[in-house]
Amino acid sequence: MGSLKSYSCEQCGNDFVSHTALRYHFRAKHLGKVHCEKCGREVLKERLRDHEEANHERTSQQVNHERTSAEKQWCFWDMLQKREEKFVAMEMSTSCRMCPRQFGTIHSREHHEKQEHHFTARRRAQMATGFSSDNIVDYKNPTELERFIEEKLRPIPGPASIACATEIEAIINLIKECFPLPVARLIKGGSYVKGTDTQDWSDIDVVLFSKAFENLEDCKKKLPEVIDDLGKRLKKSSWSSRIMMAKRTQLSLRFRFKCHRNHHIHSFDIMPCYDMLGPTPSTGIKQSFYRKLYLCNDTDEIQMYSMCLLQYQVEFIKTSTMRVKDLIRLVKHWFRTSFAKPTAQNKFRRLPSSYAVELITIFIWQLAGKPVCFSLVQGMRAILKFLVRYTEMCIVWHKHYSPNCMIFKKVIQKETRPVVLDPTNPTFNMCKNSNAWDEVAHVARRSLLKPLFNGVQAKEPWLFTNGW
Repeated sequence: MGSLKSYSCEQCGNDFVSHTALRYHFRAKHLGKVHCEKCGREVLKERLRDHEEANHERTSQQVNHERTSAEKQWCFWDMLQKREEKFVAMEMSTSCRMCPRQFGTIHSREHHEKQEHHFTARRRAQMATGFSSDNIVDYKNPTELERFIEEKLRPIPGPASIACATEIEAIINLIKECFPLPVARLIKGGSYVKGTDTQDWSDIDVVLFSKAFENLEDCKKKLPEVIDDLGKRLKKSSWSSRIMMAKRTQLSLRFRFKCHRNHHIHSFDIMPCYDMLGPTPSTGIKQSFYRKLYLCNDTDEIQMYSMCLLQYQVEFIKTSTMRVKDLIRLVKHWFRTSFAKPTAQNKFRRLPSSYAVELITIFIWQLAGKPVCFSLVQGMRAILKFLVRYTEMCIVWHKHYSPNCMIFKKVIQKETRPVVLDPTNPTFNMCKNSNAWDEVAHVARRSLLKPLFNGVQAKEPWLFTNGW
């Protein structure tokens, strides 16, 4: 019996059983759209200019500032991941690392990378690995690691920390005062609020809910004007000299705030939104919310749904112990200092998001039985071994949605691994924010051969890693 002929879409790589099906798909998904050369997204041809103005146009002063800031703080991983345009970027895992093209499946994307860009295992190793001089895996014993956390990673306690907290509250109150609409409710997120910030990197997300938004559609319509107005008011405020405006997106206003005596900088992301959940939603309201989110096909609306879940994401991470948060800081530092910086050849590469890293770390700690005191070397080793096995990764929690939830069942059935399902959002696999899990596995494998793990054997409560 001859094999069935398939018809492949040249735009995204999806295959179809008939030319009619392919033609219907093209009309529904691609007709009238062009690729943005800067980010690779498909947008309507008549909206390309608006898209570029909203997402890519920056003044030369902003470009120079961002370049200087990145050079000073070497946080290229955080800068790219935490400050992405979207909370949810499901198409990222199917986007080519070398060009703007997107595909229907990860397999199609990988095939394209090999055929069109000769992305072999050897080339992947060259483009992925980039251990810097301050990488923790070159330490020779746990004592050096503990000292590094205390002196370089963990935020400095004492008067400076208290002054920092005071100024953060003051700038958030200023944002509320400058917001052009009445604020009904405000929620905060980001590494600073979750307690996973470091001495040289802190980000703060602020979602402002207003009853002036009649519904989601009305919110989308009013957002550009509201964001512009807020930005102008902040620039005219008495704090303007300490606020450095960054690139705004369609849904948020972004700036960097110089904190106490210019000790460090906090990166703010301000997001106005229509309140779809309320402060204390019932189980029925949550189930209805998840159903609408699952059926939603509008990219911007999906981001706005995700904003409403921010408070639950924060609570999930924030309740972890201080020791776990130190382990999270170590894993983030490993990402910053172990990977080669993206070049013109692989400028579309995206490593896993900061939130995904936090979730993976918490999962491994839970597998160990949630120990209060534990060896950070053992914990770090367990996480790296887990990352090597990313093709088997399937992480799910059921705090906010039941395993019997129909939306959860539909999502988990069609997902391909790796899977890290957002504990507050059953519709989103956090692993889809990255197209470089194979690079993560390669660098993790190389890291396990470094001095920090030389001769280290699994001990209680990490014996489960022996099977890895």
